[in-house]
Amino acid sequence: MAEKVYGKKDFLQDVSIGVIIALVSIPISMGYASVAGLPVVYGLYGSLLPIAVFGLLSSSPRFVFGVDAAPAALVGALLSSFGIAFESVDALSIVPLVTFLVSLWLFVFFLLRADRLLKFISEPVMGGFITGIGTTIILMQFPKLFGGTAGTGEVVELIEHIVHEARAGLNVPSFVLGLLTVAVILTCKKFVPSLPVQPLLMFAGAGIAFFFHIERFGIKMLPPVDAGLPHLFLPPVAEGALFFNNAKGLVVPSFSIAVVILSETLLATSNIALKKGDRINARREILAYSLGNFVSALTGSCPVNGSVSRTGIANQLGVKSQVMSLSAAFAMLLILLFATGFISYLPVPVLTAIVIAALIGTFEFSLAYKLRKVDTAEFFIFYAAFFSVLFFGTVYGVVVGVFLSFITFIIRQSKPATDFMGAIPGKQGYYSLRNKDSVASPIKDTVIYRFCAPLFYANVGLFCSELEGAVTEKTRIVVVDASGISSVDATAAERLLLLYRKFKEEGKKFYIAGHTVAVNDQLRAFGAGLLILERVVRPRLAFALADAGLQRPFPVEGHYEHKSASYSKQMMEFEWAFGSDAKRILLEIAHKICRRGEAVYDDGRTIDMQELRREASAYVLDFWDEETEEELSGITKRLLRMIEDEESSCCKGG
Repeated sequence: MAEKVYGKKDFLQDVSIGVIIALVSIPISMGYASVAGLPVVYGLYGSLLPIAVFGLLSSSPRFVFGVDAAPAALVGALLSSFGIAFESVDALSIVPLVTFLVSLWLFVFFLLRADRLLKFISEPVMGGFITGIGTTIILMQFPKLFGGTAGTGEVVELIEHIVHEARAGLNVPSFVLGLLTVAVILTCKKFVPSLPVQPLLMFAGAGIAFFFHIERFGIKMLPPVDAGLPHLFLPPVAEGALFFNNAKGLVVPSFSIAVVILSETLLATSNIALKKGDRINARREILAYSLGNFVSALTGSCPVNGSVSRTGIANQLGVKSQVMSLSAAFAMLLILLFATGFISYLPVPVLTAIVIAALIGTFEFSLAYKLRKVDTAEFFIFYAAFFSVLFFGTVYGVVVGVFLSFITFIIRQSKPATDFMGAIPGKQGYYSLRNKDSVASPIKDTVIYRFCAPLFYANVGLFCSELEGAVTEKTRIVVVDASGISSVDATAAERLLLLYRKFKEEGKKFYIAGHTVAVNDQLRAFGAGLLILERVVRPRLAFALADAGLQRPFPVEGHYEHKSASYSKQMMEFEWAFGSDAKRILLEIAHKICRRGEAVYDDGRTIDMQELRREASAYVLDFWDEETEEELSGITKRLLRMIEDEESSCCKGG
């Protein structure tokens, strides 16, 4: 299928989305600039050059960059620990220096190819991480719905702050306006997703404020901002001693901020890319983060990173390319030059509600619900990452998630999927013996064991115990289907050698077949080359069985020939796909076919018997035997009689 060409319509749509993102960025960036200890206008400066640089360098077509929660909160906490007053001269000097150091750390990460760490982060970790960040930012922003101030910290501090702000003065009109805005956005998203409701609500809020002066009810407006572009801030690198004296105490804090930006933004970008099918260059993304922070430092602003909330809005509106980022930067330029007066008419609860609704759209609880049904371990990992972000912060959330993913991987590799295989007379291939309803039978005096994982110290014990447990006194041939074994370690090689010697002493032939050449190289390297020299390892199962003197048709244990004669390819595929549920699912399909056929028959309409016969043949007739006769309903039996009657009529007519 050909890729859709990016056209004029897409371009215009991305330009309009960029304008919306710029407008939404006004309250978010101004609020987080204040959290970082800077005057609010620096939030707008941080949404100008950084987002333009990101748009030019990023490989992600849908992600939004700018002033956001986590770095701003960390910078604010840093100023407090140094005893520096917010919005003071010292703050205006230190914050851009921190941003400059963050950009240097990110460039170091780029050189060290830190993007390779992303491969160790699973989808449940990503989902829990993004959901945790979204929940944290909602808790930060929530007090602004009812007239309070944004909070900082982790979940406990944030909840305490919400309670404190509510007790200090909960503004009911502001709260109602905010909740109503959230409700309208979520409703429109469900029923009219193509409607750009966010900017409409923003302009509606500004219109209400302008004409009805809702500030007299205690509803907060954004503070006025002076027009004009930022002045460039140059870190005092030229004055070496001064620079190093200031930077010395900021090295570790700036490193932690850089790690937060890297992990949060790269994980969120990868999450969006997976959902949308985009191809991103993770290393190029890190370079974009570094240079984005460098230009943010030049404008005197705080560290910048990816915005989950604004990215959610952009994706809801159908963004297609980085044109959105460039358009947002240009729109912010125009706002700073000509439209700062408009800012003071924007109601804080409306803008906060837009952000909260966007964050709700980023939640991955549906993934957690799916995991709960199919994989308890990954369900636990999702919520471990989620709660780690909530209670301990971004970095700890990533660390905990990666650690748990690693532990889960080891556990799974130590207990991999295994199977014992048999044959079906008259059919090619080897079939699982796990399914009690399968017509496959063990090959006489032979054990075929399939192991589906790298064989190493943590699972070789399971390998040996299952294999030895299946071997009896009558067994004379033991074959390991090693097509799923991609590697062996020293412990596994030693145990394979011991197994071979044991079976040889017992007069049993032992083979390892179907693995890659690399496994043979490892066996030789770990001192088990004897297995190769004595032809214990074979390239295919058929070669091993032939070497042991077995030829098709294989002698099988049991008497399944009467069933295998009508055993179709479709039945084999069903048993392979559904395992022990194959019989139940086949019966359900048979009932559906029969009900449809009987409904048509009873209405007196003509039945396409050829089509019905073909469909029933695949599912019903091949499954018909004494065992299933009792389970099939009267409808099924009637269908079979209908097919037989129709065929008899056709024959007589012919």
